[in-house]
Amino acid sequence: MKKTASKKIIIYILLLFFSAFFILPIMMVIIGAFKVNEAQILSDLNSFRGFLPVGKLGLTNFKEIINRIEIFHFLKNSIIITASSILIGTLINSMLGYALARLKFKGKNLILTVIISLLIIPGEAIIMPQLLIVNSMGLIDTLIVQVLPSFADAFTIYMFYQAFLAIPRELEEAAIVDGLSYPGIYARIVMPLSKPAVVTTIIINSLGRWGDVLWPTMVTRGKKVRPLAVGINQLFGDTSKNWGDIFAAAVFLIIPILALYILFQRQFVDSMVSSGIKG
Repeated sequence: MKKTASKKIIIYILLLFFSAFFILPIMMVIIGAFKVNEAQILSDLNSFRGFLPVGKLGLTNFKEIINRIEIFHFLKNSIIITASSILIGTLINSMLGYALARLKFKGKNLILTVIISLLIIPGEAIIMPQLLIVNSMGLIDTLIVQVLPSFADAFTIYMFYQAFLAIPRELEEAAIVDGLSYPGIYARIVMPLSKPAVVTTIIINSLGRWGDVLWPTMVTRGKKVRPLAVGINQLFGDTSKNWGDIFAAAVFLIIPILALYILFQRQFVDSMVSSGIKG
């Protein structure tokens, strides 16, 4: 019993350590956003005071970034791009995953092999061909060009493929006997039973789209359609950087994704344990 208790204590200590490793930087940014004195922010960053709400606090930094950059305009663009990517990407990639998991057709194994092979290819390796393609299509400096990469994503397809394989075939066979078509099975049986996988792909794809800087920078020329992650780079253009303003802008970038994860964390963990990363 003592050995078991000791193991649990060690595990909890390790979990607390790794939790702090990820949580403390977020706390530093959020707390720093409310610190009004720039000299105090720089001084606190050299000690544990950077993680504590000490000194003069207020909303001054948030008011300044609203005046310095069009932060709500960039935030609106990010919401449109991310929401569109999630909706369209989830629909298309889940359909592809269902076809690979359940339907029989020529070339299925080859397609699956290609998708698995694409998992090891970094996005940066194909970004230039993508840029040439969208430029020839006349899509540069638009919102749609920032959504396109989510239309077919190898990792998302494979996630859905693994999740759909875990669903008993007997359910689909019974539905076919009752006269339900494959689209009906997908919409009324397969997707409702795959909520953890859906939530997982939504969170992962949201992180990718919401915080993406490289692709939007390459395919946009002005602030009209640029997302928040690119827009806040304006705060780094000055000779002297105001870290209070930078932290305040970062809060707008952090909070939506953090709230999304907290809201769906149970489904996310369930998916990663039961269906997400199977060989």
